[in-house]
Amino acid sequence: MDIENRGAYHSISNDAIVPQRKIIFINRYFHPDISATSQLLSDLAFYLAGDGMRVHVVTSQQRYDDPNAVLHKSEMVDGVLVSRVWSSRFGRNRLVGRALDYLTFSLSAAWRLIKLAKPGDIIVAETDPPLISVVAMTAARMRRARLVNWLQDLFPEVAGTLGIWCASGTMGGLLRRMRNRTLRHARMNVVVGREMQQRIMTEARVDASQVTVIENWADGELIYPIKPEENSFRKLWRLNSHFVMGYSGNMGRVHEFETVLNAAKALQKDRRFTFLFVGDGAQRQSIEDQVREWGLTNVMMLPYQPKSLLAQSLSAPDVHFITMRAGMRGLVLLSKFYGIAAAGRPVIFIGDVTSEIPQVIEKAKCGVAVQRGDWGALVDHLVRLDADPQLRKEMGLNARRLFEMKYQKPLALRAWKDLLGNLISNGS
Repeated sequence: MDIENRGAYHSISNDAIVPQRKIIFINRYFHPDISATSQLLSDLAFYLAGDGMRVHVVTSQQRYDDPNAVLHKSEMVDGVLVSRVWSSRFGRNRLVGRALDYLTFSLSAAWRLIKLAKPGDIIVAETDPPLISVVAMTAARMRRARLVNWLQDLFPEVAGTLGIWCASGTMGGLLRRMRNRTLRHARMNVVVGREMQQRIMTEARVDASQVTVIENWADGELIYPIKPEENSFRKLWRLNSHFVMGYSGNMGRVHEFETVLNAAKALQKDRRFTFLFVGDGAQRQSIEDQVREWGLTNVMMLPYQPKSLLAQSLSAPDVHFITMRAGMRGLVLLSKFYGIAAAGRPVIFIGDVTSEIPQVIEKAKCGVAVQRGDWGALVDHLVRLDADPQLRKEMGLNARRLFEMKYQKPLALRAWKDLLGNLISNGS
């Protein structure tokens, strides 16, 4: 039996053997890539395969963190059959090149899906590249499979808010109609937050029975609180005598950094404070340029850290910040919050203080919210938290407690297992 059909059958009686339905995920990145959507998908796919489900992943041959890497076209990884299709490699720096990368991956993935999917299979489309759900819906219809959309953000609204011309106006309207059609066709749309759920129900006219919230997660065994005096990361970077305000992850266009940089400028002469950025993304270069222009010696920029060091790097700051630019409410959810909570650190949200994450933070008493642009209030909060170690400790404990109640990986994975298992059981 070849690699693709291994484990493809199961018995339902003593004299009947029927094909086992597959779950086919499609996303541009997958293990061993470490980008956010890849890590979430990898966690879920390996969990389902380990539980006995037949899991396939259609992805690219690339890694987000290493554009020159070339991965195997087909392999079995921890019970998951991975099919990596060809796509161009123009990269993220230019819009036209990125669009061609999206298009070539989508075309290659469409052909692979049509060959792979069988009647009754479930195709789960994540949101990289944008509108990959159109490809997934087409394959599902042709092969009588069932579609599940897993929405990490809403395209084209995010791109339109960022000022990308092809995502607004007449073209944006066309893209929204295409996206909405896939949402209405899907057996289920899984979103990561309540505001996103309400938005697609209202704007796409999706029935409430077709939308459910399964929040993203962090790994509480991989990420856990480490006391500052016991943290090797703080010692390595000589942060032990500093109050550290940290940012970790993608420095993407949906985030706003001016408020934080203005706070760093205001605290430049106060040697107690260090602003630590760990990660990469579209705005990293502009942050570095601003730091140089203003001569900010209290800002430290580090690359992504190995997965094995996440507990140390996320526990290094005394307080983290997460930030969202204007117009993004209900379009994205800041999943980096879950890792911060797992590390047991307070969080400062910068953005629309009435949106979903600030409400969660306020209810759990694990941080504070600051309106975007109000760097003076941010400075006040940092000074107060520096002066009150007990308050920081209480907020950190509350953050970890919230994580254990709502955002642990096993909770989300079981919710996904129940959802997909019910679809398999109830399918024709």
